[in-house]
Amino acid sequence: MNVADLRTKLFADGAEKKSMLELYANPLIRGFTTNPTLMRKANITDYEAFAHDILAAIPDRPISFEVFADEFDEMERQARKITKWGANVYVKIPVTNTRRDSACALIDKLSHDGIKLNVTAILTSEQVCAVVEALKGGAASNVSVFAGRIADTGVDPVPMMEHAVRLLRPHPQMELIWASPRELLNVFQADAIGCHIITATPDILKKLSLVGKDLTEYSLDTVKMFAEDAGKSGFTL
Repeated sequence: MNVADLRTKLFADGAEKKSMLELYANPLIRGFTTNPTLMRKANITDYEAFAHDILAAIPDRPISFEVFADEFDEMERQARKITKWGANVYVKIPVTNTRRDSACALIDKLSHDGIKLNVTAILTSEQVCAVVEALKGGAASNVSVFAGRIADTGVDPVPMMEHAVRLLRPHPQMELIWASPRELLNVFQADAIGCHIITATPDILKKLSLVGKDLTEYSLDTVKMFAEDAGKSGFTL
């Protein structure tokens, strides 16, 4: 395994400026994604000010910003505003609203108006099929399948992701994102099936330095860690 040989593009998922800029300095990181939950965790209170600040610092790699409305007319208004923030901006649209109403009609409209979209929160093959149909013939777009959340339910996401790769293959303007990975292994699983992008948190991306590490040495490092922590704890028997 060699990180430099990956065909899958690595995107960073987060909303903390310091971390984003540190990752921006790494040429392996090809783009960025955000969402309202990550922004809340980062204590962002002014959405637009944060976005403009980040875009001024990162003007040349794809960055996704999500609409946060639940009504489709307001989603559309927000999307048309967000897309104007920069040429590298992708607008994240959830696959449904909170009432289970499909967003595909809006996705079709925005995509065919030339707005680059990142369709998010996809967890089923049926949703992938519907989104691909809506994006067909439209602008450059991302189809973001939350493979990690699928795995959290005890289901292997790989077969579904392979199916999604096949569905997107006739549409070169679409790129599949393996979203919400749970471990670094997912990066290599995504690469093995030909997934275009994987977006991961800084905690997972930090583990890239472990790729290729000798496992015998890693075993010894682990034993040393246990011994050091036992010593620091002052345990006696």
